[in-house]
Amino acid sequence: MAQPVPVGAGPAPATGQQGTPAPANQAPTRRGTELAMLAFAAALVTGALMLVAINQEQKLTIQILWYGLAYLALFSVAHLAIRKWAPYADPLILPCVAMLNGFGLVMIYRIDLALEGRKGFSAATPKQIMWTTIALVLFLVVLYFVKNHRALTKYGYTAGLVGLIALALPALLPSKLSEVNGAKVWLRFGSVFSIQPGEFAKILLMIFFASFLVSKRDLFMVAGRRFLGLEMPRARDLGPILLAWGVAIGVLVFEKDLGTSLLIFGIVLAMLYVATERVAWVVIGLVLFIGGALVAYSLFTHVQQRVANWLHPMDPVVYGRLGGSYQIAQGLFGLGTGGMAGTGLGAGRPEIVPEANTDFITAAIGEEVGFIGLAAVLMVYMLLAMRGLRSAVAVRDSFGKLLGGGLSFAIIMQLFVVVGGVTALIPMTGITAPFLSYGGSSLLANYILVALLLRISDAARRPQTGSRPRPVQQAPIAEASTVMVERPT
Repeated sequence: MAQPVPVGAGPAPATGQQGTPAPANQAPTRRGTELAMLAFAAALVTGALMLVAINQEQKLTIQILWYGLAYLALFSVAHLAIRKWAPYADPLILPCVAMLNGFGLVMIYRIDLALEGRKGFSAATPKQIMWTTIALVLFLVVLYFVKNHRALTKYGYTAGLVGLIALALPALLPSKLSEVNGAKVWLRFGSVFSIQPGEFAKILLMIFFASFLVSKRDLFMVAGRRFLGLEMPRARDLGPILLAWGVAIGVLVFEKDLGTSLLIFGIVLAMLYVATERVAWVVIGLVLFIGGALVAYSLFTHVQQRVANWLHPMDPVVYGRLGGSYQIAQGLFGLGTGGMAGTGLGAGRPEIVPEANTDFITAAIGEEVGFIGLAAVLMVYMLLAMRGLRSAVAVRDSFGKLLGGGLSFAIIMQLFVVVGGVTALIPMTGITAPFLSYGGSSLLANYILVALLLRISDAARRPQTGSRPRPVQQAPIAEASTVMVERPT
């Protein structure tokens, strides 16, 4: 016979066979989905290698299959680390990275085959495989030691100082130690090893700016006078954005690096907008950057040359100076040759474009897999950034939201700068496509970025462990007792 339920009491908790409370349902980790997607990425990379070998009239050997299995094993180690140290992380972030990294290796290998035998040729594929392995090791180190992304707030100002030093160091060194192809963005250690500190500086500066915005958010929320329908900030509150603008213009002027300058300032504006939701900051930032770029154009020859190459890539002479750009012109011809469907992997001529495996790898991809294939690659980038933004929105702390948003926007901003330069939408900047292009600095920095995104994603999707007090539930009306109260006369 059922026992009566007291008035105001909630339903009895569910119990197991022994009368103990049943365990709460655990949120799915989706690690199996991640492993299946990694296997799919490895299969696509293996198939692409086979197509390159066929079109280059090479023998199909079992070695290609071993390459694919080795690639899967390499990322399976990263998968096991995520399963252990970040089990609730987004299951699509690592497969997207594996897809992009693998396809980049295929294109670098294909360009190596075309350049083989030329004077001064040095194969880039073994070096890229080495850098990928080192980057994955660094990925594991970051994932292991950064157990909570909120701990990074304690090192915000330190990260900002180190980031500024890393960004400014190439400009302070002699050209023989820092300049390559006209840009002073490198630290060269002899003829064997070089590193680009700006790639790491952008992550350090994002950590600093996210920490700064969390602690000083009220400073940016104070409204001043209205102008053209926008609530403009007070003049005394413009200091931080003026400092970021000065750093960006300094990189443009002293290091001759439009790409890093545009990337860093764009990230700052995006994080500022996420923190305040005020369009006025973005408008002020764009006006400042455009004004500074115009002044730099009028004063410095190298900026004028970049703009001339952009506006007149096919012309040999512009206004009495050497103009045009053989690199941009050949990249555009390659994209035009590819058309919609491309010439086929291994069947094009991407080696005609200078630096085809670094700055212009998207032109090589567009030539051999066409607009459809290049659009698919860009969609993988978009998916990677959207999953990162989704994690940033879902995480419960303000620092995680700002840092996750900045890291995700950095991927899209860098891709826009690269593809925009290759297609002559904007002046060529010289930075590389994340995970696709040949280069150790870019791979190392971007795998650190992915590790931080996964850590934020794990915090966003992890179920809360603290128990919340249950609200008192009222008994059904039919079970409530009725008391007659006599009205006084």
